[in-house]
Amino acid sequence: MFLTHYKRILAELDHVLSTVKTEDVEILIAEILKAKTIIVFGAGRVGMAIRGFGMRLGHLGFHAFTLGDSTVPHIGQGDLLLLASGSGETQTVYDIAVLGKKNGARLCIVTGRMDSRIGALADTLVLLKAPSKVDSSESFLSIQPMTTLNEQCLQIFFDTVVLMIMEKTQQQPTDLWARHSNLE
Repeated sequence: MFLTHYKRILAELDHVLSTVKTEDVEILIAEILKAKTIIVFGAGRVGMAIRGFGMRLGHLGFHAFTLGDSTVPHIGQGDLLLLASGSGETQTVYDIAVLGKKNGARLCIVTGRMDSRIGALADTLVLLKAPSKVDSSESFLSIQPMTTLNEQCLQIFFDTVVLMIMEKTQQQPTDLWARHSNLE
Protein backbone atom coordinates (compact mmCIF):
# COMPACT_ATOMS: atom_id res chain seq x y z
CA MET A 1 0.00 0.00 0.00
CA PHE A 2 2.83 2.43 0.83
CA LEU A 3 4.51 2.03 -2.57
CA THR A 4 1.19 2.44 -4.39
CA HIS A 5 0.45 5.74 -2.65
CA TYR A 6 4.04 6.93 -2.96
CA LYS A 7 4.08 6.31 -6.71
CA ARG A 8 0.73 8.05 -7.18
CA ILE A 9 1.96 11.08 -5.26
CA LEU A 10 5.09 11.26 -7.43
CA ALA A 11 2.92 11.02 -10.55
CA GLU A 12 0.75 13.89 -9.27
CA LEU A 13 3.83 16.02 -8.57
CA ASP A 14 5.10 15.37 -12.08
CA HIS A 15 1.69 16.15 -13.57
CA VAL A 16 1.60 19.61 -11.96
CA LEU A 17 5.26 20.63 -12.17
CA SER A 18 5.65 19.60 -15.80
CA THR A 19 3.13 22.30 -16.78
CA VAL A 20 5.12 25.19 -15.26
CA LYS A 21 6.39 27.47 -18.03
CA THR A 22 10.16 27.86 -18.01
CA GLU A 23 9.89 31.40 -19.36
CA ASP A 24 7.76 32.40 -16.34
CA VAL A 25 10.37 30.95 -14.00
CA GLU A 26 13.12 32.85 -15.84
CA ILE A 27 11.17 36.10 -15.36
CA LEU A 28 10.79 35.33 -11.64
CA ILE A 29 14.53 34.69 -11.34
CA ALA A 30 15.31 37.96 -13.16
CA GLU A 31 13.10 39.79 -10.63
CA ILE A 32 14.93 38.11 -7.75
CA LEU A 33 18.36 38.93 -9.17
CA LYS A 34 17.59 42.64 -9.58
CA ALA A 35 15.76 43.17 -6.26
CA LYS A 36 17.44 45.17 -3.49
CA THR A 37 15.33 43.41 -0.83
CA ILE A 38 13.06 40.38 -1.14
CA ILE A 39 10.19 39.71 1.24
CA VAL A 40 8.28 36.43 0.95
CA PHE A 41 4.88 35.54 2.35
CA GLY A 42 2.17 32.92 2.19
CA ALA A 43 -0.47 31.62 4.59
CA GLY A 44 -0.73 28.22 6.24
CA ARG A 45 1.24 25.34 4.74
CA VAL A 46 1.89 27.44 1.63
CA GLY A 47 3.57 29.89 4.00
CA MET A 48 5.83 27.13 5.26
CA ALA A 49 6.96 26.30 1.73
CA ILE A 50 7.75 29.92 0.83
CA ARG A 51 9.40 30.49 4.21
CA GLY A 52 11.93 27.78 3.34
CA PHE A 53 12.56 29.53 0.03
CA GLY A 54 13.13 32.85 1.79
CA MET A 55 15.74 31.15 3.95
CA ARG A 56 17.47 29.71 0.88
CA LEU A 57 17.49 33.15 -0.75
CA GLY A 58 19.45 34.34 2.29
CA HIS A 59 21.85 31.40 1.89
CA LEU A 60 22.26 32.47 -1.75
CA GLY A 61 23.37 35.90 -0.53
CA PHE A 62 20.20 37.89 -1.14
CA HIS A 63 18.79 40.43 1.31
CA ALA A 64 15.71 38.25 1.93
CA PHE A 65 13.12 38.08 4.70
CA THR A 66 9.90 36.26 5.55
CA LEU A 67 7.02 38.50 6.53
CA GLY A 68 6.29 38.02 10.22
CA ASP A 69 9.93 37.88 11.27
CA SER A 70 10.93 40.71 13.59
CA THR A 71 13.71 41.88 11.27
CA VAL A 72 11.58 42.53 8.15
CA PRO A 73 12.64 45.91 6.76
CA HIS A 74 10.75 48.67 4.99
CA ILE A 75 9.70 47.69 1.46
CA GLY A 76 9.58 50.03 -1.50
CA GLN A 77 10.94 50.91 -4.94
CA GLY A 78 13.48 48.34 -6.16
CA ASP A 79 12.24 45.64 -3.78
CA LEU A 80 10.35 42.43 -4.52
CA LEU A 81 7.36 41.07 -2.64
CA LEU A 82 7.10 37.38 -3.51
CA LEU A 83 3.82 35.75 -2.53
CA ALA A 84 2.40 32.26 -2.82
CA SER A 85 -1.31 31.46 -2.78
CA GLY A 86 -2.83 28.44 -4.46
CA SER A 87 -6.16 30.17 -4.90
CA GLY A 88 -4.80 33.69 -5.33
CA GLU A 89 -7.69 34.78 -3.11
CA THR A 90 -6.40 34.29 0.45
CA GLN A 91 -7.44 37.46 2.25
CA THR A 92 -4.29 37.98 4.32
CA VAL A 93 -2.07 37.42 1.28
CA TYR A 94 -4.24 39.79 -0.77
CA ASP A 95 -3.98 42.49 1.89
CA ILE A 96 -0.18 42.19 1.91
CA ALA A 97 -0.13 42.35 -1.90
CA VAL A 98 -2.09 45.60 -1.82
CA LEU A 99 0.26 47.09 0.79
CA GLY A 100 3.35 45.99 -1.15
CA LYS A 101 2.08 47.59 -4.36
CA LYS A 102 1.06 50.76 -2.49
CA ASN A 103 4.61 51.05 -1.18
CA GLY A 104 6.17 50.66 -4.63
CA ALA A 105 7.47 47.09 -4.49
CA ARG A 106 7.37 44.78 -7.48
CA LEU A 107 4.87 41.96 -6.87
CA CYS A 108 5.35 38.36 -7.90
CA ILE A 109 2.93 35.57 -7.12
CA VAL A 110 3.11 31.82 -7.52
CA THR A 111 -0.50 30.67 -7.81
CA GLY A 112 -2.83 28.17 -9.39
CA ARG A 113 -5.16 30.87 -10.72
CA MET A 114 -4.12 33.56 -13.19
CA ASP A 115 -7.51 35.25 -12.92
CA SER A 116 -7.37 35.67 -9.14
CA ARG A 117 -7.46 38.97 -7.21
CA ILE A 118 -3.78 38.72 -6.34
CA GLY A 119 -2.89 37.62 -9.86
CA ALA A 120 -4.51 40.80 -11.19
CA LEU A 121 -2.16 42.89 -9.01
CA ALA A 122 1.01 40.99 -9.89
CA ASP A 123 3.86 42.27 -12.02
CA THR A 124 5.03 38.68 -12.47
CA LEU A 125 2.98 35.50 -12.14
CA VAL A 126 4.04 31.87 -12.18
CA LEU A 127 1.20 29.44 -12.71
CA LEU A 128 1.45 26.27 -10.61
CA LYS A 129 -1.76 24.47 -11.52
CA ALA A 130 -2.46 22.29 -8.49
CA PRO A 131 -5.85 21.90 -6.80
CA SER A 132 -6.58 24.79 -4.42
CA LYS A 133 -9.24 25.61 -1.86
CA VAL A 134 -11.42 27.36 -4.44
CA ASP A 135 -11.14 24.88 -7.28
CA SER A 136 -9.93 21.32 -7.43
CA SER A 137 -8.37 21.81 -10.89
CA GLU A 138 -9.97 21.26 -14.24
CA SER A 139 -7.57 18.52 -15.18
CA PHE A 140 -7.61 16.10 -12.26
CA LEU A 141 -8.37 15.45 -8.61
CA SER A 142 -5.55 14.63 -6.23
CA ILE A 143 -5.70 11.51 -4.07
CA GLN A 144 -4.21 13.65 -1.29
CA PRO A 145 -6.31 15.62 1.17
CA MET A 146 -7.10 19.28 0.87
CA THR A 147 -4.28 21.27 -0.79
CA THR A 148 -1.41 18.94 0.09
CA LEU A 149 -0.35 18.55 -3.55
CA ASN A 150 -0.03 22.32 -3.97
CA GLU A 151 2.23 22.66 -0.95
CA GLN A 152 4.43 19.76 -2.06
CA CYS A 153 4.70 21.24 -5.54
CA LEU A 154 5.64 24.64 -4.12
CA GLN A 155 8.48 23.14 -2.10
CA ILE A 156 9.89 21.32 -5.13
CA PHE A 157 9.26 24.35 -7.37
CA PHE A 158 11.21 26.65 -5.05
CA ASP A 159 14.04 24.11 -4.66
CA THR A 160 14.28 23.96 -8.46
CA VAL A 161 14.44 27.78 -8.62
CA VAL A 162 17.29 27.66 -6.07
CA LEU A 163 19.26 25.34 -8.37
CA MET A 164 18.62 27.65 -11.33
CA ILE A 165 19.80 30.68 -9.34
CA MET A 166 22.90 28.78 -8.24
CA GLU A 167 23.72 28.11 -11.90
CA LYS A 168 23.11 31.74 -12.93
CA THR A 169 25.21 33.11 -10.07
CA GLN A 170 27.83 30.34 -10.36
CA GLN A 171 27.46 29.29 -6.75
CA GLN A 172 28.29 25.94 -5.22
CA PRO A 173 26.73 24.33 -2.12
CA THR A 174 29.80 25.43 -0.15
CA ASP A 175 28.93 29.07 -0.91
CA LEU A 176 25.50 28.58 0.65
CA TRP A 177 26.92 26.73 3.66
CA ALA A 178 29.24 29.68 4.29
CA ARG A 179 26.12 31.86 4.81
CA HIS A 180 24.26 29.31 6.92
CA SER A 181 23.87 30.00 10.63
CA ASN A 182 26.77 28.73 12.72
CA LEU A 183 24.87 29.07 16.00
CA GLU A 184 23.50 25.53 15.86
